[in-house]
Amino acid sequence: MAPLLGIWTSQTQLVVGQLYAPAKITPPPIQREFRGIWVTTINNLCWPSKPGLPTEIQKKELVEILDKAAEAGFNAILLQVRTACDALYSSRFDPWSEVLSGTCGKPPEPFYDPLEFAITEAHKRGLELYAWLNPFRAWHPSFRSRPPQNHISNTKPELIRKYGQYLWLDPGEPDTKLYTLAVISDILRRYNVDGIVFDDYFYPYPEKGQQAEKLEFPDEDTYRKYGAGVPKVEWRRKNIDSFVKNVSQLIINTKPWVKFGISPFGIWRPNNPKGVRGLDAYNELGADSRGWLQKGWVDFLAPQLYWRTDSREQNFSTLAKWWAAQKKHHCNLFISLLANKSLDDWSVEELLAQIQITRSTPGINGHILFDARILTSSNQTIAKALKNKVYVKCALPPQIHWRARSARLPTPTVYLDTTNKVIKVALPKNLNSPPAWWILYTQTGLEKRWSIKIYPATVTALPLTYPFPEIVAVSLVDKYGATSAPVGFKLIK
Repeated sequence: MAPLLGIWTSQTQLVVGQLYAPAKITPPPIQREFRGIWVTTINNLCWPSKPGLPTEIQKKELVEILDKAAEAGFNAILLQVRTACDALYSSRFDPWSEVLSGTCGKPPEPFYDPLEFAITEAHKRGLELYAWLNPFRAWHPSFRSRPPQNHISNTKPELIRKYGQYLWLDPGEPDTKLYTLAVISDILRRYNVDGIVFDDYFYPYPEKGQQAEKLEFPDEDTYRKYGAGVPKVEWRRKNIDSFVKNVSQLIINTKPWVKFGISPFGIWRPNNPKGVRGLDAYNELGADSRGWLQKGWVDFLAPQLYWRTDSREQNFSTLAKWWAAQKKHHCNLFISLLANKSLDDWSVEELLAQIQITRSTPGINGHILFDARILTSSNQTIAKALKNKVYVKCALPPQIHWRARSARLPTPTVYLDTTNKVIKVALPKNLNSPPAWWILYTQTGLEKRWSIKIYPATVTALPLTYPFPEIVAVSLVDKYGATSAPVGFKLIK
């Protein structure tokens, strides 16, 4: 018996048997929400669980994080791949991170590339993979190794400044910015990342000396050479501004579908909004995070609002609404949440309330949870709450429509093979942007409810379950977030 097969392309119609007929379908819009999770590698906080693990154990642990993230309903992984001028990938500039082997500069054994592996495995599960980098921190006091000969502190010591117990690249040195841009360019060209993201470290957080006095970052000579009479705090801020703008342009010129994001300290300046107290990151870190948001130099900003909803001087809801009101340009706004606190000090209800605030505040497009320990902990309360209460419906990350060449993609080819219970899909030949996902819409039963599922674009066959749905539709989504017109079928009764 010949298989019952429905075929629909933009140019050809053919129905064998009498099960489905091509039809114009208008499915409901898919939900858009960034659901990210930080995977912290410094000091082996999230992954690998300890240094020196065999390659297969490292891979197994990472796959477990990705599996649990996908199961819980996340759609993006932010993996820390450069903590302090070291690398969790095969870098042309920085030595291997000690979190892998236990010794900085020593590659994993047997050899593998963790970033390449993470990208492949994340994409298999329909997850975006963002490379999280610290651009200027050069060495962390908690490291057990010594900087190897190919570390920047040895190859270009003139760029290094010792501040407290840390080593830092001096952001005021032109060669520092060139070096860091070269590192980012190398990742962009060699890896299929979905985004580049920085956290809140630009100029370092203030350190204190032995007498509890504030230490001054030692860039006086650099300032004398390049400051040109500008006040030092303003000069530092301009250094960071020019770097952020250059990173944005580098990404646009190299792979414009790769998203650029920054997760700054959650307070732009004290008393913004009125009554808020805390570090003045604008002056202390050289971070004009509101400026980056308003000038459109980033594709997303994710302020770290690591405070409670009942806090008086750093009230979560007040700050979230203030940030949402600052948007004046093409840019997505996510909020980074301190989810780990709900493993011990805070209740899960506090985290759920914060997520609800991000959803009910116009201008906020999603959230990022810190960090993946909520998935690997023996306490699975948060993971279960996310899966069963928060991420019940699937969602795609928000579009970056300001980058996309077209708001709608060419129509894919779709084949309904009812004998083998699969929907075969093929990418359009004239697709000029990288594909990311398939959206499968189905409608079954008397209640006419839609079911929506997301699959990675690498999949060539989507499941068609029996009893067969009355309506089937498939759309293609690219890495800009643009969608194709749905290819639809109706059941012939």
